Amino acid sequence: MRLCVYMLLCSFLLLQCKSEEPVPTKSKAPVEMKVKKPKLPPADLDYIMGKFDPSKRKEFVLIPRKYADREGLYLRKRALDSFVKMRDAAAKRGIVMEIKSATRNFDYQKGIWERKYTGATKLSDGTNVATDIIETKDKCLKILEYSSMPSTSRHHWGTDIDINSFNNSYFESGEGKRLYTWMLTHAADYGWCQPYTPHGPDRPHGYYEEKWHWSYMPLSQILTQQAEAEFKDEMIKGFMGSEAATEIGVVEKYVLGINKRCR
Repeated sequence: MRLCVYMLLCSFLLLQCKSEEPVPTKSKAPVEMKVKKPKLPPADLDYIMGKFDPSKRKEFVLIPRKYADREGLYLRKRALDSFVKMRDAAAKRGIVMEIKSATRNFDYQKGIWERKYTGATKLSDGTNVATDIIETKDKCLKILEYSSMPSTSRHHWGTDIDINSFNNSYFESGEGKRLYTWMLTHAADYGWCQPYTPHGPDRPHGYYEEKWHWSYMPLSQILTQQAEAEFKDEMIKGFMGSEAATEIGVVEKYVLGINKRCR
């Protein structure tokens, strides 16, 4: 009798333990989140190539004379607003900042290019491209050391400015050095970047260094991406020497050949 009671008690306890065991559940595979990359707005290629009049576009404004070395210069409004803040901050440190060049459309850039191509304007090192260089490609490569082919200049976009001097030597001593040192430290705080730094492993191609040239990144970065996506060498035409653009690879080496920090 006692044995039967003992066996019944053991059976009851065993059933009770099993009932308290956790019920296994089927593990679900982690759901893979699909993140959509933001799409670039369609590029206005006429705009990218500077084929417009900035005075007739609402996003451009005339630069007040007190900020520039002459009348008649235009810039994107957002870029000018940022420049004024940056210039005022520099002025508090006794640093003078003046715009010497801003928006240049296709026709303006064509005038610069063809004066150099025909020898009407000699290059900064004294080269007369028309008489000193024979081959079209070589003429273009020489001008491209510092000047853009029409339709490929960042100055078309109204996002880029040249300040104080067109000579690197100005920025290597005195007031110029103070300005350049200040820009390297503070320009990024206002959205500005130097696109044409010295050639090196990170920037093997493109224009030579230009310490005077600064780009307003909040606008220029999207335009650079659009140029990379849709702008082709075959589109570069309508001026002397343009036939060399595809052989040189102007879009890849010059339009996109900029300081990576500006990308």
